[in-house]
Amino acid sequence: MSQIASTLEAFFTDRLMRQQHASPQTIRAYRDTFRLLLVFAQQRLQRPPQGLDWADLDETLVVAFLDSLEQDRHNTPRTCNSRLAAIRALFRYAALRHPEHAALIQRVLAIPQKRFTPKTIAFLTSEEVEALLAAPDSAQWEGRRDRALMLCAVQTGLRLAELINLNGRDVVLGAGPHVRCVGKGRKERAVPLTDRTVRVLREWVRERRGGPDDPVFPTRAGRRLSPDAIERRVALHAQRAAEQTPSLKGKHLTPHVLRHTSAMQLLMAGVDTSVIALWLGHADPRSTQAYLHADMSMKEKAIALTTPPDVKVGRYRPADSLLAFLEGL
Repeated sequence: MSQIASTLEAFFTDRLMRQQHASPQTIRAYRDTFRLLLVFAQQRLQRPPQGLDWADLDETLVVAFLDSLEQDRHNTPRTCNSRLAAIRALFRYAALRHPEHAALIQRVLAIPQKRFTPKTIAFLTSEEVEALLAAPDSAQWEGRRDRALMLCAVQTGLRLAELINLNGRDVVLGAGPHVRCVGKGRKERAVPLTDRTVRVLREWVRERRGGPDDPVFPTRAGRRLSPDAIERRVALHAQRAAEQTPSLKGKHLTPHVLRHTSAMQLLMAGVDTSVIALWLGHADPRSTQAYLHADMSMKEKAIALTTPPDVKVGRYRPADSLLAFLEGL
């Protein structure tokens, strides 16, 4: 077994699983990153992954791998940065086990993240939400499941992985109805349910007939839905809903957009951003500030409050020639 193979195995079993108690989602994300990296190295160096050495995974190969993700797989800079973060974690762990490769490891750790322009958060209006929820065929079992799933996503703002891992015991439909989940960083949280969501979920849970440890939104065989399956179902219903609501035609609708929609509904209702951060399970409340930039109505109200209607529009003109030069740069 090569040094890379033994270190990579120890990184997963010792560092991630035993020491850090990483979540299954984190382990899957790291696994996918190194699988892509090793396949890329195999194709580039014509050498099996089992035979690779640390000298093979230098900064030149890692940079080429990141470029191929963006150019060949059309990954976004944000996704590339996530892959780089996983690679950095492995190399920091390797620095403790292989000090003889310290110089190579430091060069890889020095690879900068890709810079990108953040996009405005996409979300659905109330009319678009109703059109999406009406799109599934209620005469079919899958349609009733999908409607319950999408309503739960829009109302609670659960992440895709949280929806997939939602079990029967996590849904409380009696007094104080809510759903419980474990989000990023193993943070547990409870999200209250509205009367409408309770009615739909109660009907669905009764039809589902699963146990406390069974998934709330399963396949027909009783297994958990995969992320790709949910994304395909949401895209299918969005396509149908766009036939009745044309504004949906220009939106790329994903399960994460439903989470954004939940946050925007709370924000427009006047809920404080710190409460929204707790609702969504944000580790840093500053992450919730992005929703303020997406709400044009709040910006328009702010302009109406700060700009007197009788103020004559003018332009600043510096009185000094040097200031004028700097202003024109």
